[in-house]
Amino acid sequence: MSLEAQTHRAPAAGDWRPSSSLALELAQLGRRGWIVGALAASVLLIGFFVDGEQLMRSYLVGYLFWLSIALGSLALSMIHHLTGGAWGLVLRRVLEAATRLLPWLALGFVPIALSLDTLYPWSRPDEVAASELLQHKAPYLNDGFFLLRAALYFAIWIALSWVLNRASARQDGGASTTQRSKSVSSIGLGLFMLTGTFTAIDWMMSLQPEWFSTIYGVYFVGGAALSALCFAVLVALFLSRRPPMDRAFAPRHFHDYGKLMLAFVMLWAYFGFSQFLIIWSGNLPGEISFYRARAQGGWQILSLLLVAAHFILPFVLLLSRDLKRHAKRLAWVAGAVLIARWIDLLWQVAPAFHPELSFHWLDLAAPLAVGGICFALLCRELSARPLIPVGAPELEEALGDE
Repeated sequence: MSLEAQTHRAPAAGDWRPSSSLALELAQLGRRGWIVGALAASVLLIGFFVDGEQLMRSYLVGYLFWLSIALGSLALSMIHHLTGGAWGLVLRRVLEAATRLLPWLALGFVPIALSLDTLYPWSRPDEVAASELLQHKAPYLNDGFFLLRAALYFAIWIALSWVLNRASARQDGGASTTQRSKSVSSIGLGLFMLTGTFTAIDWMMSLQPEWFSTIYGVYFVGGAALSALCFAVLVALFLSRRPPMDRAFAPRHFHDYGKLMLAFVMLWAYFGFSQFLIIWSGNLPGEISFYRARAQGGWQILSLLLVAAHFILPFVLLLSRDLKRHAKRLAWVAGAVLIARWIDLLWQVAPAFHPELSFHWLDLAAPLAVGGICFALLCRELSARPLIPVGAPELEEALGDE
């Protein structure tokens, strides 16, 4: 039965675990994910011998892309626990499954931890000795403290994910955990903003340690939330066409996702323009180096493409109510924005290493390697629990007719 026809039918009670056909399909998709991940990882292994420095630069971008989806899913999950609404209830298990990838992504940070001197100038003793600025920042930007902070970030993210996932699973068994989830989320959002800000400073802004921006952290956090929402919309479209979730998703849910997507697109543009305006008006040497590197050498083309693909096009399309209520059309926009999110991360990282516009085959292999493995793990996690939080008190309202 089509998605539109299902909206006129009262949702049936019963088990919301994946149907046998859906479980089989998820298993098949998971195997394909492992194959893609393994093949792309083999390409990365070749890249290690061909150009190890470029490998780590490309890996950093690909890793951050998938990490941002998991982190954004954690943020959206906490926002829903605090605000409620049907939009998040039918999507909660997708977001929770993505957050359960965080322990695996912590393992994925190991190659970066082992290659600090390849990526970061402040990790190379000769460059620190030659730079008064790097010596001044050394108490903060040093290998030991950097790794300690990274461990703390992952510990906080994984702990928040574990508590919220456990509370959601207990709710399925009849326990009343709504207030606990709200309390954890109220604290967790503050911790998330703090750790997300320092993650952006540590892992990306310090690639050019002479540059700084006070708004860069929220720019990264806003982009992560948008990445997660776009990815969740693609998963929601897939699930909405298969039992049992064909009884759950309705056009009104996708309409809500479209409105949220429009809000996050505008928020990302606001943060990005605010950062540019502050730096442009200040015109200080320590600040303008970031935009100067991205306004020459061909990078200005990518900058203009980013403005068009990440803001202008999705903004215009998402103004349409009909598009937002049409799951497939909205998914096309979400997919395009996801590609723009990868371009945005590449735009933030690559010019720190390449004065001239440059694309390398490892730039594509790295996100495919990390993404194939993450996708396979996500398929497994989606099969592990009911796809709807069956114990949620507002479930009937969320699944009811419009």
